[in-house]
Amino acid sequence: MIVVQIKEGESIEKALKKYKKKFEKIGIVKELRKRSAFTKPCINKRMTKLKAVYVQATYGGEQAI
Repeated sequence: MIVVQIKEGESIEKALKKYKKKFEKIGIVKELRKRSAFTKPCINKRMTKLKAVYVQATYGGEQAI
């Protein structure tokens, strides 16, 4: 459960902003989306390899195979 401490005289908008930041930081939505559909381990490995190749091609400066 996310708890947001509100100071006296603080507006509701600021409290909601703090709540949203904490909610995003924890990563609840990302985890729910990840759990919504099962992906096979081989597909997870393939996706991590493709991501690594992309990062190397983008930031590494060398050609990816």
